[in-house]
Amino acid sequence: MIARFAALGLGLVVALIIGNVEAQSDDYPNHPVRWVVGYPAGGSTDILARLIGQRLSERLGQQFIIENRPGAANNIGTESVVRAAPDGYTLLLVNPANGINATLYQNLNFDFLHDIAAVAGIARVPNVMEVNPAVPAKTVAEFIAYAKANPGKINMASSGIGTSVHLSGELFKFMAGVDLVHVPYRGSAPALADLLGGQVQVMFDNLPSSIGHIQSGKLRALAVTTATRSDALPDVPTVSETVPGYEASAWFGMGAPRGTPPSVIEKLNTEVNLALADPEINKKLADLGGVPMPVGADDFGRLMADETEKWAKVVKLSGAKVE
Repeated sequence: MIARFAALGLGLVVALIIGNVEAQSDDYPNHPVRWVVGYPAGGSTDILARLIGQRLSERLGQQFIIENRPGAANNIGTESVVRAAPDGYTLLLVNPANGINATLYQNLNFDFLHDIAAVAGIARVPNVMEVNPAVPAKTVAEFIAYAKANPGKINMASSGIGTSVHLSGELFKFMAGVDLVHVPYRGSAPALADLLGGQVQVMFDNLPSSIGHIQSGKLRALAVTTATRSDALPDVPTVSETVPGYEASAWFGMGAPRGTPPSVIEKLNTEVNLALADPEINKKLADLGGVPMPVGADDFGRLMADETEKWAKVVKLSGAKVE
């Protein structure tokens, strides 16, 4: 009898907790929301988070505050979200590094696919193979010839070890048979600064953070990394036109701590997809070279899993490892 009453009491407590969580999610959000970006301001992840975050702030009546927490190739920011309360008030800008790091890092304190719940997709964007104008190559073929004539003398910048920017370059090195020296930075912004200054010569950057420099002539785009050309740079060929079979792209979305109420995830997914359907947002994404990715939370979760599996193969191919 005592055991039955204890079980009933426990069941009542659980029901009260669930009811309280659901009640709190009904009026979500009722105070500001932190959206963590694991890179410095100015890179693609930051640009996309601020674009969508502003629209969410306008529609939901609470500020979506972009919090830049760079370090450890996105892991510091990700872990801060994993450890946060699963109440919808701490979110993560999910990007390829999350899937890549699952294989790249040997001692992570979290499991990305288990600990981060998929909320919504935002966009897919090509990376762009770009060089400082001082580099004599004007095509991918010319760059390959230049690199083979100067093995180990050309510096390849990236936004960090294991990012899609890094591994897009590693895949190119392997498939083109060239020897480039990888120089990792803490985000795209400082890497671009050195590429513009000539301290490094080539980068496979996410298009949103580089397109302005390309259009102004400060950087020269040799190719985009997707299987088809980008509408944002229609005259720029794909890498695969010179290196058959090459393909890489970046993807971005919203995640939350595992255990976040389904009603909150559904609300955020709906609002992000409404933002992506807005012609103004569409135009801004297109200007950045991005293609909107309005999908359900489950579909985005499957994409996260598929991309984690895909890039695991490239990590192993490159031999890159971080403790």
